[in-house]
Amino acid sequence: MTTIAPDVRMTSAPRTYPPRAAVVSWIFFDWAAQPYFTLITTFVFAPYFATSVAPNPATGQSLWGFAMAAAGLAIALLSPVLGAIADAAGRRKPWIAGFGAVLVLASCTLWIGKPGDYAIIPILLTAVALASVGAEFATVFNNAMMPTLVPPERIGRLSGTGWATGYIGGIVGLIIVLGLLAANPETGRTLLGFAPLFGLDPVTHQGDRAAGPLTGLWFIIFVTPMFLFTPDYPARRPLREALREGLWELKQSIKGLPKQKSLAAFLLANMIYTDGLVSLFAFGGIYAAGTFGWHTIQIGTFGIMLAIAGALGAWLGGKLDDRLGPKRVIAGSLLLLLLSLAAILLVDKDAIFFIKVAPPQAGAPLFSSAAERAYLVLGCLIGAAGGPLQAASRTLLIHLAPNDRIAQYFGLFALTGKVTSFVGPLLIGMITAVTASQKAGMAVLVVFFVAGLGLLMRVKE
Repeated sequence: MTTIAPDVRMTSAPRTYPPRAAVVSWIFFDWAAQPYFTLITTFVFAPYFATSVAPNPATGQSLWGFAMAAAGLAIALLSPVLGAIADAAGRRKPWIAGFGAVLVLASCTLWIGKPGDYAIIPILLTAVALASVGAEFATVFNNAMMPTLVPPERIGRLSGTGWATGYIGGIVGLIIVLGLLAANPETGRTLLGFAPLFGLDPVTHQGDRAAGPLTGLWFIIFVTPMFLFTPDYPARRPLREALREGLWELKQSIKGLPKQKSLAAFLLANMIYTDGLVSLFAFGGIYAAGTFGWHTIQIGTFGIMLAIAGALGAWLGGKLDDRLGPKRVIAGSLLLLLLSLAAILLVDKDAIFFIKVAPPQAGAPLFSSAAERAYLVLGCLIGAAGGPLQAASRTLLIHLAPNDRIAQYFGLFALTGKVTSFVGPLLIGMITAVTASQKAGMAVLVVFFVAGLGLLMRVKE
């Protein structure tokens, strides 16, 4: 298989980059991995777990938060270590393949989550945590391939296009689940009015549970082009030697961070605002289910709208990234997220900004109440801001980090994105459990975005 040197940008020789097919194949990793985040952690399985498997939505939100916190802690501790080892060993694809297999197997396990079966809850939460670990670690090594794919002045566009492609993949996955697999238990029909494919039983929510196996199969199919056509870094050292050298280099990099003030400030800002963003996405569907009584079809339709907004935001953000710089894109996205979140907390099923409105009526058309429509608009603004925030963040890291240790710094990037990622879900879980209020639990995320924006202002590109 064709390989390219990891330090191609640092040599005096003319820059060479792989053909377009290799770049497109790399972009499809985002398409392949996105259904885990869209179908499982946000819009289908997480709300299903909270409303149908757990005893009640508040308990479900709390348990889900604890599982995500455990996964985040594991990712935080291991990401920089594995990234450093990969830099020393050279190749990225074996790591992507290994953690992709974890994602696939754990996702398929979610099929066994029958409604009201409390005994299966520990297994489901363990599977979700393992799938999260697999998806995040595979993403670390996929991100580390970016600097060798396109010239530096096109990195922002590459990152934004990848995120946009991922969102579109999430939309297609949602349409498949909502339109063909998951049916309303009362009518027995999917969102498109069909009987579920394969005879899936609406009463036992087999369509919702099928989101797990679909995620696994989807990843296998669409990650394959990356393995076939995108060149990997060359092998450099045996694993045992890479382990020793990688850990030594990681130690040196961490010791040197105080001297790299902009990079350190960015990693700290990323730690805080990513925690808030991931928590917001993870609990957005659950919050809507508890506030408006939405079920899979309503939440999934909401998810499709958010994904469309996210794809457009990421695509536009990629262009602005190359033109204005990633820092400005991140700052603008954080401001929009902060304002939208504050507004969404002032929307209830019978009130918008303290103004009383008619609550949703049973049997009414989809999103017919004013409060639901306001929630949709604000949710789309959050989706439009989340895409460019994440895409520009990995672009800014590439601008700030040493190119010969890019996987290691993407490991540190994942570390800062996850080392406190248990804090957001944990705080949401604890505050929700103590107050029995989903709104109170979600309100804590305002602090994360304000603090992240403040730290970002200290970063110099």
